[in-house]
Amino acid sequence: MPSSPHPGEIRHITVDEESAGQRLDNFLFRTLKGVPKSHIYRIIRSGEVRRNKGRVSADDRLNIGDVLRIPPIRLSERAEEKAANPAPAREFPIVFEDESFLAIDKPAGVAVHGGSGVSFGVIEQMRQARPQARLLELVHRLDRETSGVLLIAKKKSALKALQDQFRERETGKTYLALVKGTWPERLKVLDQPLHKYLLADGERRVRVTTPDDPDGMRSITLVKVSQRLASPVGLEAAAPDGFSLLEVTIKTGRTHQIRVHLASAGHPIAGDDKYGDFELNRQLAKQGLKRMFLHAWRLRLTHPVTNSTLELKSELPRELRDWVACE
Repeated sequence: MPSSPHPGEIRHITVDEESAGQRLDNFLFRTLKGVPKSHIYRIIRSGEVRRNKGRVSADDRLNIGDVLRIPPIRLSERAEEKAANPAPAREFPIVFEDESFLAIDKPAGVAVHGGSGVSFGVIEQMRQARPQARLLELVHRLDRETSGVLLIAKKKSALKALQDQFRERETGKTYLALVKGTWPERLKVLDQPLHKYLLADGERRVRVTTPDDPDGMRSITLVKVSQRLASPVGLEAAAPDGFSLLEVTIKTGRTHQIRVHLASAGHPIAGDDKYGDFELNRQLAKQGLKRMFLHAWRLRLTHPVTNSTLELKSELPRELRDWVACE
């Protein structure tokens, strides 16, 4: 992917095979890193961006060999500072890798991408660590505090094929979650629509809603009890019924789906700072659990090139493994 232009410099970029088929605006978002989207749309509308010397629209698809003229770009002070101080290069533990995509074992506490007050995330760090890579794009996302399997495409064809699988619910995504209390064995399917909303400070939240809510998104979560655990010494009052380790498979990929579904059933995830039991979390932190116990454990998918079935797995990290003896 071409680097960001230097202010005051006209650039000409030839579209390669990996970029062919993309919308112009999406191509420029990735190419002109740090430039506000509003500015990109303005230079497209004004005709300052040219394709093969002619005008081009934001939603036009690019073809191999197209030559794009990019006008001089003046970055804001904040964007210039960001460009001068890129994300630190970082590799992450590899679960699987070939020529088309890779799966990493994402640690908790690391965002998958920059934005919303986060300067950089996994994808920006990976791009810095692999400057020779022609393409590195997130296939899907994990919450910042969730650890486990995360897919990154290395080819545009793989990105599309894998994202199609996620969208058509053809992947099998199973998480491990430790929840408060005794999860009832009979409760195996949670089929409740979710509604996204904003708090007064603009922070995003999700809640269970009714089937007739026009803004509700159907959300399906499957739950299997893996283990029952008694409360450790010192936690008996905060969790008198102990804990349940659950294998949670999501059939839809809604924002905060697992966290909200489990909490709404009366069994919040241990350490969840948005939907959890805050007094329990405080006690857990004293005993060493300082993060949310939610881990993207297993991912089943079809390889985008060979069509073979893959099962990718990330074992519990030590800070979670210390709390349970997983089989």
